[in-house]
This record gives sequence, C-alpha cells and structure tokens, in this order.
Amino acid sequence: MNVEQFDEQLRAIPAGGVTSAAGFRAAGVHAGFRKSPDRDDLALVVADEPCPAAGVFTKNRFCAAPVTVSREHLGNKGYGMVRAVIANSGNANAATGEPGLEAARYTSEVAAQLLGCETDQVLVASTGVIGVQLDVEHFETGIPRALAALSRDGGAAVAQAIMTTDTHPKEYAVTYESGDLAYVGCNFTVGGCVKGSGMIMPNMATMIAIITTDAPVAPEALHALLSGSVNRTFNKVTVDSDTSTNDTCIMLASGAAAAGAAPIVEGTEAYLELEHALYVVCEALARGIAADGEGASKLVTVNVSGAATPEDADTCARSVANSPLVKTAIAGHDCNWGRIAAALGKCGVAFDQRAVDIDIMELPVCRAGLAVPFDEDEALRRFEAPEIVISVDLGAGSCATTVWTCDLTHDYISINADYRS
Repeated sequence: MNVEQFDEQLRAIPAGGVTSAAGFRAAGVHAGFRKSPDRDDLALVVADEPCPAAGVFTKNRFCAAPVTVSREHLGNKGYGMVRAVIANSGNANAATGEPGLEAARYTSEVAAQLLGCETDQVLVASTGVIGVQLDVEHFETGIPRALAALSRDGGAAVAQAIMTTDTHPKEYAVTYESGDLAYVGCNFTVGGCVKGSGMIMPNMATMIAIITTDAPVAPEALHALLSGSVNRTFNKVTVDSDTSTNDTCIMLASGAAAAGAAPIVEGTEAYLELEHALYVVCEALARGIAADGEGASKLVTVNVSGAATPEDADTCARSVANSPLVKTAIAGHDCNWGRIAAALGKCGVAFDQRAVDIDIMELPVCRAGLAVPFDEDEALRRFEAPEIVISVDLGAGSCATTVWTCDLTHDYISINADYRS
C-alpha cells in the first residue's frame, strides 16, 4: 500500500464520530453524577450485535475500579467480544476499594440485563474526582434512559458526556474504499471520540477514548491494531507529565460494512489500510487532547530526529515537551531556544552538543550547538500561529519521533486549584 496515495482516498466525515461506522448506536444523558442537570454525564455506545473488541488501559498502579473490571471482561488479555461500553464523568471510581469494584461490576450487570447479553460483554469506564464512592443508583436510572435515547446520531452526545475539564468535545472519523481484492466495493469507516485535558502523560492520559469501525476484524488482530496506534498517538501526548488512574481506550469492530466477509488479517493490504486509517483518527484525537490541555493557548508539536535509538528520540522529545520553562516560554511568545537545549541536555541521553540543530516554527535558532542570529520580530509573528512546532536534530543517528503537548499558562493553575470546589 502506498501511504501517500491512500491518504488521498481517505475522506474525513463532517461531524463524524463514534457512530459514523455502521453497526453502532449511542447516547449521552444526565444521570446525576454531576450536580448540573444541564450537563450529560453518562455515555453509552452499543453494537447491534456482540462484536470483536480491544482495550488498552493505564499503567498507573493506582488504577481505577472500572479499569480492573474492563480488563477482566476482556480476559486480562486485552481483547474479546463486547456488546456495549458505558462511561460516566464526574466520578473516577478510583481509590474506592472493594465497593468501587462492586459498583463497576454492578454497572455491567445492569446494562447486560437490559441489553440481553453477557455481563462480560459490557465494558465500563469512569472519569472525574478520585477517592469518592460511586453511587450506583445513578446507573439504575441513567442506563435505561440512555438505552431509550440510543441512535445512530448519538455519537456527539457521547463526546459531550465524557468531558471533565475539556473545553469542547473531540470527535473524528474517516471513510475509505478498500483496494484489497477480498473486499471489493467495501467502504470502511473508522471513527471515535476522546476526552482528556489534564493529568495527561502516557501511558495514555486521564483519557477515555471509544473508537469504532465497521470493518471485519478478529479480536486479537484488533488488539494489535489498537495497541500499535495508541503507542504512536495517544502515548505521544503530554500536558503536565502526570499519568491518570483511569486511562481507557476501547475499540469495537462491527464488521457491518462487509457482512459475511472473512476477518481482515495481518499482512494483507486491507490490514495496512485499516491500520493507517486508525492511525489518522487516533492522531487527530491525540492532537485534540494536546490542543485542549488545561489552560492551554497553543498546541505544541515537538519533533526529534537524528537520535541513536527510538528510545533516545522519545526521551528527548518528552523532556522538551514536559519542561515548564519551555512551556512558559511558548506561552510568553519567547523564542528562548536555550530552554530547549537545557531540556535536551538534562534527560540522560548521550549526544554531542556540537552536532545539535534546533528550529522553532521553521526558524533556525541553533546550528551545531551554537546560536544562530534570527529576527525577533519575525519570531513574534510566527508565535501567533495556533500550533508551535519545535524541531530538534540530535545528529546522533537516524531515529525520530513526534510528541504533542501545549503551553503552560496561569489558567492551568486556576483550573487545578479549583478542581474539587
């Protein structure tokens, strides 16, 4: 598959999201987890039939009850057959002990009974305040309400219902016609939604992502696709270097766009197509998280090339992206490349400073480790762009990576100081 040619075939779906793929319905309702009745806080995504599913979860050892339960329902191997995903905002159900686990399991039981499926075919996710017990009565009333509201147009409501400190919902979907002879005439869609704004640092973030496709994929292959895409996108986002207790990314594959067709398998053109389409969706959602970082005014893209190993590239990029001095310089529109150099030098990666080049917004500011004169007025003009790009060449090898972050403003402090009030 030629990626450039395939990109030309990919079509973004206007206002697309988690229900753009065939075979899914969704709803978002107010169940009572939040005080305001005007704010939806319960999301439900339902497949028309039990379908292959995969999940990737937080690596925080203080993981939340819904993470534990969803892992169990996927056989502790990350994939299985699933009918529905339920997510609530306003309460993380984290650090809640056995009562929290019972609440998460009870949530699955309530939904399974109403849907007529097995309990382990319902996955759960939560986001919000840590250390507060989850009131299951909200599920008892909210799930029936959400079931009654299910529709093919419900994806936008799901994106709204899972938000916490996000300033806006984040959705994206693409569609394409497969060029694989085994799926002639099949148009496949990949779409999803995500929430995330703070406590953002892989592995994943304080993030809930629900992704769907109508391509036919077996559970194990779906997990391989999702894990690979998460590592290249969501796990390349950092807002504040903190890793959440609740990170959850779930993908469902209905197969509805190729009824009766054999599942897509690794090594085929169809697999490569789906892999790239999934990457495009996850990249768009990941960039959306970084751009909507708490208090952020800029999306910041950090490109590191010329590293000796992929791990070195990642370490250097994260060091720059997580540096408060770099982030505040960007907030102040200060083209202070010395802070970038300092962040690179402190991270433990071996390189020769005499080989390092640094660009900010395509403006050369450092060559061979030394300052390059630049026009300060031109730098200020470039800082007006909504996305700030920092590019570093370490001159130590051929490995590269990209990490997305945001600037650090006074609003980040205000948001997090007032989070529970």
